[in-house]
Amino acid sequence: MNKSIKVFAPGSVSNVGCGFDILGFAIDGIGDEMVLSKNDSNKLHIKPIEGYDNLPTEPSKNVAGVAIQALLDDLGSNQGFDIEIKKNIKPGSGIGSSSASAAGAVVAANELLGKPYSREELVNFAMQGEIAASGDAHADNAAPTVLGGFCIVRAYDPLDVIQIESPKDLWCVVIHPQIEIKTKEARKLLSPKVDLKKAIRQWGNVAGLISGLHKSDYNLIGRSLEDHIVEKQRKVLIPEFDNLKQAALEAGALGCSISGSGPSVFALCEGEDKAKAVSSAMNEVFSKTTIPYFIYTSQVSNKGVRILE
Repeated sequence: MNKSIKVFAPGSVSNVGCGFDILGFAIDGIGDEMVLSKNDSNKLHIKPIEGYDNLPTEPSKNVAGVAIQALLDDLGSNQGFDIEIKKNIKPGSGIGSSSASAAGAVVAANELLGKPYSREELVNFAMQGEIAASGDAHADNAAPTVLGGFCIVRAYDPLDVIQIESPKDLWCVVIHPQIEIKTKEARKLLSPKVDLKKAIRQWGNVAGLISGLHKSDYNLIGRSLEDHIVEKQRKVLIPEFDNLKQAALEAGALGCSISGSGPSVFALCEGEDKAKAVSSAMNEVFSKTTIPYFIYTSQVSNKGVRILE
C-alpha cells in the first residue's frame, strides 16, 4: 500500500444562479494540489502552505486537518499524515477554496488507507472541513469537488446528494476579482423572508436547469439560469457586476451569475468558441478597473478530485 499520494482538487461554482445552497459544479481550470504522506507519529502535521501564508497550519483550525480528523475518528484510526498544500484558489474567492482543500485531503487519505469509504461517503467528511472555514457544514461546493459534474444537495439529515454529468459541450468562464468576500458576511445581506411569487419562479428555474442538464438542452439551461432571490441582494459586493453580466450575455453566454458568495462571477456557455468570446467580453469590462483579477475558462469537469501520482 502506498505511503504517499498527490492529488488535484478542482475549484467549484456553487448556487449556480437559481440553486442557492443546493447546487454546484466542478471546474477544471483552477484547483489546489496536495501531497499526503503517512507518518509514524499518530498525528497530523500540516507543512507551511504554498501560495497563501495566512492560513492556519494547526490541524484543528485548518480545513484539511479537520476533514481528515473527522474521517479518522469515524474509522477509529490513529494514522498520522504529513500534509502539503499548494493553494491555487485564494480563500474568499467564491470558487470553493476551502472545499478544495478539505475534499482533496479526505480523498487522498482514503486512498492511503485502502479506500474504506466511497466517494459519496467522503462528502460527509469534506463538509466537516467547511465548518472551520465558514461555521457551516454545507455540501454545495464539497460534493462537486469530490464527485465532479453538477451536484444537487437534496437533503442533509441524512446527506442526500445527486450527481449529474455535465453536457459534453458545456463550458464555464469564471472571473475572479482579487478581493475577499467572506461567506458569513455575505449571508448577513440576505433577507430571511422570500416573496412567494419569487419563490415559485425560482423553483421553476431549478427544475428547468436540472432538466436541461439531463437533456443536454442548452437553450433550456440558459432560460433557467436566473436568480430572483439572492443575486440582487449580494451583487452590491461585486464591482462591475451588472456590466460583467451584460457583457457576458451579449457575447453569447447561456447565463451569468455570482459564484458562491462572490466576488467571482461565472458564465455558462455552449462550446469553447463561445466561452472564449465571453471571456474576452468580461475581460474588457474588468480591465477598466484598478482591481487585479484572474479569468479561468474551462469545460465543466465531470471529474472530482484526481489522483496525480
